[in-house]
Amino acid sequence: MHNFSLLFRRAAMIASALLCLGPQSGFGDADGSGAVGPTGTTVLTVQEAIRLALLHHPDFRAGAWRVEAAEGRAKQLRLWPNPELQFSAEEMPTDGGGLSGSLNQAGIAQTVPFPGKSMLDGRIGRLAVRESEADLGALRIELEKGVKIAFARLLAAEGLVAVARELVGVAQKEATVARERANAGGVPAQEQLRAEIAWEQAKTQLTGFEGELEVARRGLAGAIGRPDLASASIRGSLRESADFSMFDRGRGAASASHPTLQAAETARDRAQAELRRAQIDPMPDVTLGISGGRDEAANAGIMGFRVSLPLPLIDRSQAKTREARAEAAIAENAVEAARQRLAREWAEAESRLRSADAQANAYRTKILPKALEALQLVQTGFEQGKFPFIDLLDTQRTVAETRLAYQQKLLELGIAQAELEALLQPWANQTTPR
Repeated sequence: MHNFSLLFRRAAMIASALLCLGPQSGFGDADGSGAVGPTGTTVLTVQEAIRLALLHHPDFRAGAWRVEAAEGRAKQLRLWPNPELQFSAEEMPTDGGGLSGSLNQAGIAQTVPFPGKSMLDGRIGRLAVRESEADLGALRIELEKGVKIAFARLLAAEGLVAVARELVGVAQKEATVARERANAGGVPAQEQLRAEIAWEQAKTQLTGFEGELEVARRGLAGAIGRPDLASASIRGSLRESADFSMFDRGRGAASASHPTLQAAETARDRAQAELRRAQIDPMPDVTLGISGGRDEAANAGIMGFRVSLPLPLIDRSQAKTREARAEAAIAENAVEAARQRLAREWAEAESRLRSADAQANAYRTKILPKALEALQLVQTGFEQGKFPFIDLLDTQRTVAETRLAYQQKLLELGIAQAELEALLQPWANQTTPR
């Protein structure tokens, strides 16, 4: 239990470091606090969801235990072999007398590793710990990114449901008006049917969005690692524009400090140390022994000293050295592959963010205002008898589709921002004042 608490104290420290990045969360409300609603329902912000994920997600807990396991292996590698307790009886009479007529000795023998072996074993162990810690850091970043994306999907799903419900209400009113006007002879029967079709379509679309909302709720609970939070409420809003100031300053530096690259570099260093260890493995270890006893026949004390040295007549480490050399080459190439992959992911994520920001801005400042203006003009013209009822329905549908599309663009912006922040975060951790 003590080791368990120490292990997850490290996770708590990581979580507290994340809270320093609240303004970069990509969501309108990210104060890092959770709340409980008036009915006892949990209310989550994005930072509270991240904090819970770092405490409860089984993948992150398993990663923390891998660090613990690596530390145990590292400690074991630094230890020498246990000494051996030895007992010998020599020149024992064959005609009786047993041990009373023999040379009896008891002693201890210790195998001393060849110089450099223990040092390399210790270095290999320490590098393995650093590699597992870097893997845990990369897992933490991926976990946070997953929570942010799931949170954005849930916010967008809630927005789509809200817009769809408004559309159902408007379509129902229009269908009622169309029915009344058709009964009065004010509009043709086909316009009444089209209004009722639009109402049914709006209800069907709402049902689909409500299903997607339920999926998004379960997706956020799964990203946190707490299925019991599938009914939790969330507080926040999708950001409507991206902030590129820190992204521009962090370009290049972020990838260099990313745990994925650090893990690859540490794995390369460990493979190189294992190659050097394999190269000196054939060098013999010396076993030293000292013993003392009595010569029962002479009734005198005796001492013995023993040195044993294996003869490496057959080099049994050639295959091991070959394997270690290949592993070192693999690790060296893995570093370059990780560096190229991070650079590519940064370029792609930045491109997606700029594209999503431009599209969201176009919808917010141009497309949606023009659609609303067109609706207002058509409504006024319809009331004045200038436009038929069908034009009003078409314009209302256009506005509804525009609002739904705008929610989708905000979701794309939130996902792109979360992806780029995942690449930026190590650099931001280093530069954000504590």
